[in-house]
Amino acid sequence: MKLASIIASATLLAMSWLAWGVAPAHAGGTLRIAMTAADVPTTTGMPNNGYEGMRFLGFPVFEGLILFDLTRSDVLATLRPGLAERWAQDKADPTKWVFHLRKGVKFHDGSDFNADAVIWNLERYYNTQSKQFETQGAAITRARNPLVKAYKKIDANTVEIQTVRAVSYFDWLMPYVLFSSPAQFEKVGASWDAFARAPAGTGPFKIVDFKPRTSVELQRNDNYWDRKKVAKLDKIILYPMPEMTTRLAALRSGQVDWIEVPPPDAVQSLKGAGFEVLTGVYPHVWPWVFNLAKADSPFRDVKVRQAANYCVDRDGLLKLLNGLAYPSVGFFTKSNPAFGNPKNAYKYDVERSKALLKEAGYGPDKPVKAKVMISTSGSGQMLPLPMNEFLQQSMKACGFDITFEVVEWGAMLVAYRSSPTGPQAQNSDAMNISLVSSDVSQMGRWFVAFNFAPNGSNWGHWKNETFEAAFAKIAASNNPKEIETELKKAHEALVDDPPWLWIVHDGNPRAMTKAVKGFANAQSWFQDLTLIDLVK
Repeated sequence: MKLASIIASATLLAMSWLAWGVAPAHAGGTLRIAMTAADVPTTTGMPNNGYEGMRFLGFPVFEGLILFDLTRSDVLATLRPGLAERWAQDKADPTKWVFHLRKGVKFHDGSDFNADAVIWNLERYYNTQSKQFETQGAAITRARNPLVKAYKKIDANTVEIQTVRAVSYFDWLMPYVLFSSPAQFEKVGASWDAFARAPAGTGPFKIVDFKPRTSVELQRNDNYWDRKKVAKLDKIILYPMPEMTTRLAALRSGQVDWIEVPPPDAVQSLKGAGFEVLTGVYPHVWPWVFNLAKADSPFRDVKVRQAANYCVDRDGLLKLLNGLAYPSVGFFTKSNPAFGNPKNAYKYDVERSKALLKEAGYGPDKPVKAKVMISTSGSGQMLPLPMNEFLQQSMKACGFDITFEVVEWGAMLVAYRSSPTGPQAQNSDAMNISLVSSDVSQMGRWFVAFNFAPNGSNWGHWKNETFEAAFAKIAASNNPKEIETELKKAHEALVDDPPWLWIVHDGNPRAMTKAVKGFANAQSWFQDLTLIDLVK
């Protein structure tokens, strides 16, 4: 087609839009989001601030070999190819996984993504002697994926990663290993501090402005490798706002378009004012993680742990939250087929709780004294102060005398990645930290004894032989039926020998203006921001 014809066609199309008063397919614009974090997550390519950091400054900017499919709200998020087109576990040696990389991918700085970049990033996380080793990013990545033992380049577009032992679900851990540009790291002087001010990933958005504790600005990556998923929005600006009332005021005043975790008592008024309030089940559990490594912790006794679980007034807590949560009596929801048939069916039963405490040597003159580390806010932490105060008061009826160690979210994350008997734990008998319950890999991460903190994410150092035997079979199996059977056994052990105080599953609430369109509300801690548009 000649240039004149192209111009004429474009002109006619534009005139038709004006004539009919119809907007284009998308409006772009700048989406402003208020996070629960107290600070902007780090921008080095492995953000801190938990999974909220990954939600907003992880996957939108930096990517893994494998990604999550976040396009549906009716099913749990599944895996999809990312920077690797395909991957497979080696049948001859199941500790080895081969990843075939996507060709033609560019980092935001224009440099090539290839096998050398993969190895360079793995060295960043797993080799303390490498030039690019980054202490914080490595700690976060190793906690989420502690199974990487070795890796090598096979050719320019193929890499092999070896695990410490054969694990059938290793691919579910790979989305949490993100990739940054080696060329950009060198260009800014081989400094992660300098890289944080001019980062480069491969994702659908790129960071263009960063103001610590104030904001971070993302811009659409027009050269994104997946042409079908080039973002609709022009920009996203993220603001850290740990106080829920501050977030609420920002939304109502028009300072932001979207807030994470609105106050429960404001839901009806927000809806009445024309805002959208979205909620739904997603793989999130809000527990107390018991510290079983602490020599004098009362929770070392299983009867005390069971008594605590019979002393949670979940219905009362749901009223406090205005229905923005669901009762938890295990790692999975009761509707999950993997829940199984445990012997204990927890509910608020004061007499049952008292009887168990009596068997454990406690009574009216000897309450269970325990200190719980809690946060002021944070990723997935819901409303930690009023919720924990409610638990503190209601659990007195059974004989629990609970005190709190209140810390900032970032300090709690450091404590969770450290030894439960180290100074970071501040002599706590438990920790209230929200955690993901999406799949078998996460269950293994939190509870397998191999993952005792600080080498992994089993902070409480819980170990159960039934659970260990079931998980050994799960890790070695590729038979869905066998995995299903053993997963039920593993979950039954989690309920009957509880490593955590099962409290609630989060309803994942967020509020936004009606100008926000296309949001999928995926059943995941993460969301696909490329789907979103602003239409005003």
